[in-house]
Amino acid sequence: MKSIEQLRLYMEKEGLDGFYVAKPANVRCISAYTGEDSYLFITKGKQYFLTDPRYTEQASYECPDYEIVDWRNGFSYNIGAAVAHCAEMNQVKKIGFEQDYLTFGAWKSMQDQSEAEFVPTLNVIEGFRAVKTPEEIKNLTIACDIASRAFDLILKDIRVGVTEKELASKLAHYMVMEGADTKPYGGILISGARTSLLHGIPGNKAIEYGDFVLMDYGCQYKGYLSDMTRTVVVGKADEKQKEVYNLCRRMTEDTEKAVRAGVTGISCYEASLEAIKDTEYFQYHYKGIGHGVGLFVHELPNIGANCSNILMENAVMTVEPGLYIPGWGGVRIEDQGIVTKDGYENLISATHELIEL
Repeated sequence: MKSIEQLRLYMEKEGLDGFYVAKPANVRCISAYTGEDSYLFITKGKQYFLTDPRYTEQASYECPDYEIVDWRNGFSYNIGAAVAHCAEMNQVKKIGFEQDYLTFGAWKSMQDQSEAEFVPTLNVIEGFRAVKTPEEIKNLTIACDIASRAFDLILKDIRVGVTEKELASKLAHYMVMEGADTKPYGGILISGARTSLLHGIPGNKAIEYGDFVLMDYGCQYKGYLSDMTRTVVVGKADEKQKEVYNLCRRMTEDTEKAVRAGVTGISCYEASLEAIKDTEYFQYHYKGIGHGVGLFVHELPNIGANCSNILMENAVMTVEPGLYIPGWGGVRIEDQGIVTKDGYENLISATHELIEL
């Protein structure tokens, strides 16, 4: 079933006459549009594509079943007026919207322009996106292959004296040259004690002998994302580095053994704790260790301490336990794979072995 059909079934169930879609990934999910600055207004019988003259031609090719509305010129840069017009044309009285994305300004504009009731919703289209189609899985697999090949290439560049920023730039370049979309998204490449920062930003720090180098990155392929992490050491690892790395590896592999359709995110998280529950490192783990990946890097479902969601067959998601010791450093090993009826099909080919450079 197409996503727009799923949305209309949801609207019928909830008594909604219309639905306003603003999140870019959700716009793409419903309409297949690949550009920017565009919104959707869906009614029971019609669908409107709200954009401006920069994208009307592209929209006419990609969304031939939509009526295109120029909300900038036609409605004086007032998105609320454009939505109100579409609602009035279809006698829409009750409109759903994405409560976690719509700005107060846009919401107020719609309230001021329309007599319809606006109903907040949460994770409606995200729920449709959680289970991937064969075409989506194909694109995600290619994105993972590109990221894995880029990992093999960046290893020759990691050495004493080169900076985190230099390596991050080269890693992004390698992914594009291997076939990724040219539109990047943020990556993490940090070293030494800074590897305890879960989402550290690459800086001017030069790599030193004995440093961990943690790379959490990915690419887009036809808009679909990869997300992987590997941690390597420059020179020879000391005993504590080996100990922490091997514990993290066990956490990742134990979690992946627990993943399959029908289990909860909590049960997979609990499996990750077996390796560290009786060690001094238990206090240094993070309680969110996996998430769905698709058109957006963090999607449903999730794996973690409070994630009661049921993992579904053909969800594509990460497994990424880590240990983060402030002032010393951290290790994360992250894979991305397909949830199957019987397990987890890892799409990342890079080794789990500790690499010493």
